[in-house]
Order: sequence, then structure tokens, then C-alpha cells
Amino acid sequence: MPKKLSKSPINNVVVVSDTHFGSRLALMHKDGAELDDGGIVTPSRIQEVLWDWWEEFWGEWVPNATKGEPFVVVHNGDLIDGVHHNDTTQWSHNLGDQVGHAEKMMRPVIALCEGRYYQIRGTAAHVGVAGVEEERFAKSVKALPNEQGQHSRYELWLRLGGPDGPLCHFLHHIGTTSSAQHEAAAINAELTTIYADAGRWKLESPMFVIRSHRHRCAEVRLPAPGGYATVFVTPAWQMRTPFSWKIAGARIVAPQIGGSLIRVSSDGEWHARHFVKALSRSKEEVV
Repeated sequence: MPKKLSKSPINNVVVVSDTHFGSRLALMHKDGAELDDGGIVTPSRIQEVLWDWWEEFWGEWVPNATKGEPFVVVHNGDLIDGVHHNDTTQWSHNLGDQVGHAEKMMRPVIALCEGRYYQIRGTAAHVGVAGVEEERFAKSVKALPNEQGQHSRYELWLRLGGPDGPLCHFLHHIGTTSSAQHEAAAINAELTTIYADAGRWKLESPMFVIRSHRHRCAEVRLPAPGGYATVFVTPAWQMRTPFSWKIAGARIVAPQIGGSLIRVSSDGEWHARHFVKALSRSKEEVV
């Protein structure tokens, strides 16, 4: 018999994104990835490091940050790497191989959250037009569907901690910048824009606005009734790709690996926390 889920409000939502399964520069299972023709691809040394962080995140950080309470998981887009921009860094150009490995990686996570799993659609270049590959994955793992019956979605409105808890808005994309001095500009603009639109149509404003895509974690929060209005961008699970080496800003900053949590505490307050690891610089040469 399947386990019956608790009717009590869920006070925690864990967010991961930009896993880019299928990339040799992204997360891979410690046992490797199976190919359609029966072969297997084994992880590189740096992928073994990413795997250790993945294990630490789900095995230590999440239980501690959630106080052992039940949680929802939201994957905020770019599940697989796809075949894009004439790139050669995928370990397979068979999207079935990539989606299959995504299932291998995410099914244990979905078990941890007892099926409370939502899939957000990411970038077409990675996951197919209209998020076709993320929908294929989400349907296979029985991600929670929207009102149209789609198992993946472009956005998610989620109220955390019961009917009086904070409203959260999840969506993959957000503007980027090549300047560290202006890293918070697009993030703050995202919050103020959604507030302005909510006010225009007399709708409730979200207390949390969650975005991804940048592969860099950052947070802006402003005082609001009942707590803080917070917007943040999640870290990723992929190292620098050949494309990032030519982008101003991205080419000289350490990749940020990890995930995020939104939690409603027992006293009714809410906050966000982030698990972020940074890869070290290249080895120094001494002459």
C-alpha cells in the first residue's frame, strides 16, 4: 500500500535547478550513466566532487535545515543539458539517455519528499521547445500536475505552510548581467515588477519570488507585512562550460553549486536559506 501523505501543512520547500544532466560538466551519479546501446559513462574527478556535494545537500543539509520535517521539492528548470549551440560537452546526444539519467538522479529525491515534487520548464535550447523533455520526465516520475494536466509547467504559485502562509512564485528565467556591481538589479526589478502587476489587478503579492538560469545565487529582501518580501536566484549543478569562458563576469567567477530552502518556522515567521559551494581556482603555476 502506498504511504498516505500527511494532511498537515508543509512548512518547507527545497529548490534545486540547472542540473543539466547529460553534460560532462554537470552532476552525474557516482555509478555513472547508462547509454541506450548498453554502454556506460563514468564520472570525472570533478563530477565526483559534485556528487559528494549532492549527497551532503540531501543527506545532511536538507534534514538539518528542515528540522526533519516533511518538505516539497521544486526543480526550477533546465533539468537536462540537451543538444545545443553545436556544443560537444554532452556525454550523449541521445536525449533519452539524458532523461533516463535525470530519472536515476531524481527518483530518490522524489522519494524523500514523498512525491511532493514540481517540475518547472527551463530553456528551450536545453530541454526542448515548450519544455518537451522536462514534460516527458515529469510525466514519468509523476510530478504534481497543473490544472491543464501538464506534469511540468512554466510557473508555479505555491502557498507554503497552510492557507495563512506565504505565497511563493517559481519561474526559471531572469535577466543576467556581466557586472558584479549590478548583480542585484534584475533581481530587485523582478520583485518590484511582480508587485506592481499584483497591485494593478488587486491581486495578492508573493512573499517569495524564486528564479534560476544564472547559475549564481543571490538574494534581495525588503520589509513587508508578516516578514520580508524576498526574491532570490538559485545556484546550479554545472561547472563553467566553454560558452561561459567568453562571457564577461562569468568567465572570472567561481561556479556556484547548491540549492535553496524556504521555511515557515513554528512561530509563523518565514525565511530563505541557501547551500552554496564554490569550486576552487585552477592550479597555480610557479615559475
